[in-house]
Formats: sequence, structure tokens, C-alpha cells
Amino acid sequence: MTLPFDLAEAVRHLCVCDERLKQLIAETRAFEIDLRNTHSPYEVLLRSITYQSISGKAASTIFARIKALGENNHPPTPEKMLRIPVAKLRKAGLSAAKAASMKDLAKKALAGIVPTHEEALKLSDEELVERLVSVRGIGAWTVEMFLIFRLGRPDVLPIHDLGVKKGWSVAYGKKHMPTPKELLKFGERWRPYRTVASWYMWRAFERAGYAFTNKIRPRKARRKKRRSSQKQKQR
Repeated sequence: MTLPFDLAEAVRHLCVCDERLKQLIAETRAFEIDLRNTHSPYEVLLRSITYQSISGKAASTIFARIKALGENNHPPTPEKMLRIPVAKLRKAGLSAAKAASMKDLAKKALAGIVPTHEEALKLSDEELVERLVSVRGIGAWTVEMFLIFRLGRPDVLPIHDLGVKKGWSVAYGKKHMPTPKELLKFGERWRPYRTVASWYMWRAFERAGYAFTNKIRPRKARRKKRRSSQKQKQR
């Protein structure tokens, strides 16, 4: 599927505004995301809920069981999800919290808060974030990944993503990760193509390898200087 933005123009812009990023782009494989996924936002978010906070292998097994509760290799529709007993979802391997999240997702899909793919294409990033984070268990990071890898939105910067933060530290020769606020401020130079810049931060993280990136830690909070002034003792 064609990207909804001009990749050549995005790369040109980033190379002009950021010399370090220009070097990284030249040394790394070309930007690429696969937008051929035909799953609806509802199905994508069901999968995201399943995969939260557990290993990929375990999540894959559980999600296969959830899909088995639906039809034609698709997970249960919102209507069917609401009819499935929580005990049955728990038996498939979901925690109580994740089962509740899936129920809430189904309710909000039926209410039109969670849009269809066609509707999502017409909504702004801000509108999608506002709608989707209202679902129990769905946070900003999950929505950002949806915006990037399902919709191909050009200007998304996941400021809380560990790979992006550590990749930035690698690319710019820093010993510590930036705070979300620092990364957001730095990323202003990348607008309106922060998605592409983020993708290259992930590549920097991958190239460096875990042995190196595991040494990158959050910046230590600055300690407030203790006031040394003391009242002089009266003679």
C-alpha cells in the first residue's frame, strides 16, 4: 500500500534539518512500513491488549485462543465479545484486567467511539488519540503504534518508547536517555515527519545491540543544592 505522504520529501527534509540523522539515514536501510494489514482498528487493539506486559510467545498463544472464539480466523466481533463469559476469556489465558479491557473495547466499538478503518482515515491524530485512549487498558503508546504501523501517519513521535529514546542516545552520542519532555522539544526540528525520524531511531537502537544499549540509563534527577547558610551562633 502506498504511504499517505511523500517519503522522498520526508527524507530530504530530515537530511536538511539534522546532520546526524542524515548520516544515520545514509548508513541504514530505507524507511519501510507495511500497511497491507487488513484488520480493523477493533481487531488491532484486541491484539494489542493481549500482548501487553507478557512475552510475545505467550501472547501469540493466548491470542490464537481468542481468535478461536470468533469465526474465519478472526477474533470475536464486538457483538459476540460482549456475549462471551468473562470466565471463558480467563480460561483462554487473559487476566481479569485484560478481559475487562476487551469488553470495554467491544462496547466502544459498537458505540462508534472506536472507528472503522475507513472512519479512522478521516480523523486527525489528536481525534484518534482522544477516542482510543478512552478504552480501558489502551494508552497513548498503543495508539501511537496504531497511527504509525496501521495508518502510516507521518508526524508521530512516541516520546515514551524505550527504543526511540535509546536510539536517540545512540545516534547523538549521549550517555543517558532523554526525558519525554526533552525528546519532544528536540523532535520539533523533525516536524512534519517525526514518524520517519522515530523509525530511524529504532534502527539506531537495533544497530547498537542490546549489550550497548542496556548501559543507557535514564538521566539522573538533579539534586537540589543544600543551602549551606546557617545561623551564626550568638556569642
